[in-house]
Amino acid sequence: MIIQNQAELTQAVLSEVARTPDPRLRRILAAAVQHLHDFVRETELTEPEFRKICAVIAQCGQLTTPSHNEVVLAAGSLGVSALVCQLNNSLAGTSETTANLMGPFWRQGSPLTANGGSIVRSQTPGEPVFVKAWVQDETGEPVAGAEVDIWQASGEGYYENQDPQQADMNLRGKFATDAQGCIEFRTVKPSGYPIPVTGPVGALIRAQGRHNMRPAHIHFLIHKSGYKTQFSQLYSSDDPHLETDVQFGVTRALIGDYVLHENGPAPAADVVGCWYSLEHRFVISHGEAALPPPPITGKSQAARPPLVVLERSTEGIPR
Repeated sequence: MIIQNQAELTQAVLSEVARTPDPRLRRILAAAVQHLHDFVRETELTEPEFRKICAVIAQCGQLTTPSHNEVVLAAGSLGVSALVCQLNNSLAGTSETTANLMGPFWRQGSPLTANGGSIVRSQTPGEPVFVKAWVQDETGEPVAGAEVDIWQASGEGYYENQDPQQADMNLRGKFATDAQGCIEFRTVKPSGYPIPVTGPVGALIRAQGRHNMRPAHIHFLIHKSGYKTQFSQLYSSDDPHLETDVQFGVTRALIGDYVLHENGPAPAADVVGCWYSLEHRFVISHGEAALPPPPITGKSQAARPPLVVLERSTEGIPR
C-alpha cells in the first residue's frame, strides 16, 4: 500500500501483521501495533520524544548483565509484571492468589538443603528467622514432593549476586515439601531495599517523585510436575513501604506475620536473644510445570553498589 496519510499507515501495518501464520502471535502483534499507534496519536508524540524513548529502551538492554536485569526492573516499576501475574492467576485477577512477581534476582542452581536447614551460608547481618511454610492445592490438600526455591536480600538490603562480601548462593536454598506439604528453614530477617536507580528506571522514578523502596520479603518458587509453577514473595507485615512498593507487588494474601520471640528457647541452640518465627500457606493450581529463563545467571564481580534511596515527594502532585 502506498501511504497517503497517517490513518492509512496504521492500516497498512495491520494488513501486513494479518499475514502472520501463528494465530497467537498475530493477535499480540495486531494489538501492539494498534495500541502503539494510538499512543502516538493520543500523546501527539514529537520526534525528539520518540528518539528519547528509543534511547531509553536501548539503554535498558545495554545495562542488562548476568547479575542485573534492567528490563525486568522497568516492567516491575510500571506495574506490568504485577498485572501479568494477576491476569494469569487468581481467575484473571478476580480472586486472591499467592502467586506474585518473579523479580529480577532469581538464579537457578540453588543448593539442595534438608528440611530445617539454614540458607545462611556466610556471616550475614540480621535477626534469626525460623520459617515454616505449607504448599497445598486448590482443594486444600497438601502437595508433597514439590521443589521450593528460596532467595532473599540480607538484613543490609543486598542479594548475594550484588554483594561480593556474601558467599555464592548465600540466602538461597532449595527444599522439598514433606508428606504434609511442609518445608522449614532458618534464615535472617530480610530488609527492605532500594531498587537500583543508576539507569533509565531510576530516571523514570525520579521524574514521578516516587521512592524506590521494596518492602522486605522472601521469595518462594514452587515447582512440581502437574502443577503450574508459582513464584511468590512473602512480605513483612512490619515494613513501612507495603502501601507504596515501587514494584506494585504487595497483595493481602502475601503479607507474612513475623512473630517476635524475646524470651524462651529458640529452635537452634546457638541463638541467643531475640528471634522470629514466620508461618504461611501457599496455594498452587494444577497446570503446566514450566520454568522461565532466569533473569540473572551469575554473581557480580564488582564492588557492591551503594544503596541510593529516593524520597517520596508530595510536591507538584496534580490536584
